[in-house]
Amino acid sequence: MVFNKYKVKQVINITDVGHLVSDADAGEDKMMKALVREGLEPTAKSLLKIADKYTRAFHSDFKKLNLTEPAKWPKATKHIPEMIKIIETLLKKGFAYETSAAIYYDISKFKNYGKLAKISLEQLEAGARVEVDQEKKNPLDFVLWFKGVGKHAKHIMQWDSPFSRGFPGWHIECSAMATKYLGKQFDIHTGGMDHIPIHHTNEIAQSEAAFNVKPWVKYWMHNGFLELSKGEKMAKSGENFVTLSVLEEKGFDALVYKYFCLGTSYRKPLMFSWEALEGAQNSFSKLKERVLDLKESNQKNIEKNQGKNKIEKYQKQFLSAVNDDLNTPQALAVVWDVLKDEKLGVKEKYDLVINFDKVLGLGLKDLRKDNIPKEILDLVKERETARNEKDWSKADKLRDKISEKGYSIEDEKEGVNVKKNNSNQIKIKKK
Repeated sequence: MVFNKYKVKQVINITDVGHLVSDADAGEDKMMKALVREGLEPTAKSLLKIADKYTRAFHSDFKKLNLTEPAKWPKATKHIPEMIKIIETLLKKGFAYETSAAIYYDISKFKNYGKLAKISLEQLEAGARVEVDQEKKNPLDFVLWFKGVGKHAKHIMQWDSPFSRGFPGWHIECSAMATKYLGKQFDIHTGGMDHIPIHHTNEIAQSEAAFNVKPWVKYWMHNGFLELSKGEKMAKSGENFVTLSVLEEKGFDALVYKYFCLGTSYRKPLMFSWEALEGAQNSFSKLKERVLDLKESNQKNIEKNQGKNKIEKYQKQFLSAVNDDLNTPQALAVVWDVLKDEKLGVKEKYDLVINFDKVLGLGLKDLRKDNIPKEILDLVKERETARNEKDWSKADKLRDKISEKGYSIEDEKEGVNVKKNNSNQIKIKKK
């Protein structure tokens, strides 16, 4: 959007209370589960501590992936008054009702409840996704506010409200924070495709009813799952969750993972494997090497501008790709076409790629060639001599010695790539 010269205000909210394991209203609170996992005392202080821990970890990963910071990072626990106000409005308008256990949203009062998911109430089986409360008017009515009674009496995070002391449901949190910072109607809402039938459907119902706007959100953008095997999504609540830290421990930079993701449309499932990630790493390394060569040549003013028409063609192609529902695989293809185009000058190629990277966010402008120590360069040369003499045993020992010192080498037809682990490559060309 910024690339298209639109003025953008982005908000990413932090759910630090009220999100049960199920996207509906059943199961254990995720924050409570985290307390048990971390071995912390069940106190409000501990909950806020663990929420802060994972928030900081998320911020750290966000920076590693070179993502654009949003205008706001609101937390649910800081917006309880806004949630209560919306619930009061829904009660007053007759879209919500009270039971002994909670405040519920009455989905029968909202026309086209399942419009986002393209489902009808007749297609939803009663009680299929929620625990049945005998006081509910419809088994699919969802919670706006949990009262601190019954099974929720011991819930650690609770607030006073006109209804009772208790805590908010997950869905109302997102509506409250989104509308506070973006207004009662805004342009784009993102999220996982698994949120379509429940969470986002509920957000639409409560927001359009409370604010009397249609549509509440103009465009919905849902990303596909990251899968470890066909049909098995990687989920934070499961045992199959691979973090950026794990990738880094195995020698993969966060931007390698980002490059890997850019190779598939955000709407499609992405199959994760270490082999696929290695392929992305090799491709990304070659991209960085080409850009570094251009940068070095560009700084030396080796070539002049040569192809205005070519530049405009690639600019249009890249813009067309990113405007085609963020077609990042095609956008990457345009980048590679630019780099391979022999009719473009060095400066033209470099400027185009750096401009395109404003969207891709691969950090290409900040690339620096490593200063490989003379000790390592001498070992590389010694190894090359051994290889030329077909002394493979000595060459292997020298490779191991280089590896022990924190560097790796890749043999190519034109020469040898030398790389400090988890950093950029430099190429030593054959004489």
